[in-house]
Amino acid sequence: MAVVKPFVCVRPAKDLVSQVAALPYDVYDRKEAGQEVKKNPLSFLAIDRPDTFFPDTVGSYEPCVYEKARELYEERLSDGTFRKEQRPAFYLYELTMDGRSQTGIVACSSVDDYLNNVIKKHENTREEKEQDRITHIDALNAQTGPIFLTYRPVKRLKELVELEKKTEPLYDFVSEDGIGHRVWRVENTAWEQEMEKEFAKLPATYIADGHHRAASAVKVALKRREQYPDQGADAEFNFFLSVLFPSDELMILPYNRVVKDLNGRSPKEFLEEISSDFHVKELGTKAFSPGRKGSFGMYLGGIWYELSIKDGLTPKDPVGALDVSILQDRLLGPVLGIGDPRTDKRIDFVGGIRGLSELERRVNCDMQVAFSMYPTSMEELLSVADAGLLMPPKSTWFEPKLRSGIFIHQLKE
Repeated sequence: MAVVKPFVCVRPAKDLVSQVAALPYDVYDRKEAGQEVKKNPLSFLAIDRPDTFFPDTVGSYEPCVYEKARELYEERLSDGTFRKEQRPAFYLYELTMDGRSQTGIVACSSVDDYLNNVIKKHENTREEKEQDRITHIDALNAQTGPIFLTYRPVKRLKELVELEKKTEPLYDFVSEDGIGHRVWRVENTAWEQEMEKEFAKLPATYIADGHHRAASAVKVALKRREQYPDQGADAEFNFFLSVLFPSDELMILPYNRVVKDLNGRSPKEFLEEISSDFHVKELGTKAFSPGRKGSFGMYLGGIWYELSIKDGLTPKDPVGALDVSILQDRLLGPVLGIGDPRTDKRIDFVGGIRGLSELERRVNCDMQVAFSMYPTSMEELLSVADAGLLMPPKSTWFEPKLRSGIFIHQLKE
């Protein structure tokens, strides 16, 4: 059974929410984050990325950086930018992009569900990225970035959500990137109780995005259990901030790849070698986005190609059959020498939201070859997680992104 519960929310003042709401901290590099914060000082990115207040000679993970995050957060609590609610509540969060909407339930999910694999994962995490958010949570005594969870659709949950959306929203604004954001605060106790009961019937929920934030929240909880053994199972640190969406409302974009060199091969040698596993079709200068599984776009030397995996070479297991696995196992690894894409500095990843022109730009600038991918499907993600397996890194790119700073879950000691 999946445990979700209402929580006491810290949230922005209504007239400031559009300025506060920010894309996740890890969407930006340090320079980009600094530019955003300079443009909009109220952006929550200032608290999420306090390294933007320091010269580059100060490392992003220095103690003074996290002290700055706490200082900014406390300032904005005291000056009225944020307010703390009086009682626990559920919220609804609707995002609309290009006319397509998805609505999630904002709640706290159980750390024990994560530990017991009721909350299922599909991706490995890296310790250094976890440690950053662990220190950030500890510094603020709060979770500020919601974990993006999904679940297989439930008719009654959809009915409850649609019923509440007939009421007046708490927030309603459009962000600079054209994404519509609407938020409702649920005031109906019977609705809350039924929501908890419906989730309790679910065998599992799934992390769609935010594996590092989830792992960090769990490690903070385990540490605080040792520090405060007298606090019971209901202690706030035993739950983490999440937004739960039905899987049929979500959209995954491709996560494309660019590689710095051809691993010592000439373009001609490279094309000949990959033709043993792929049908290679030259397309010309028009950018190509694959329209089916097993097909890949490739940009090399100013020319686009379509690569199609040859019959009989697609594995049957859930992970091996993913297009990202096929490309890694049949081309990036054996031909280009990318053994571990998580750590190899010769490969980079480009979210599909940036478009194919970004792949061309990178190849024309600092890379030699790019690959456009067919997106991983939601059913593939769920199947991999249900099998207890892990996807290769950078397998999914979800859009639209959840904003940070709209909902904050403050921990109590």
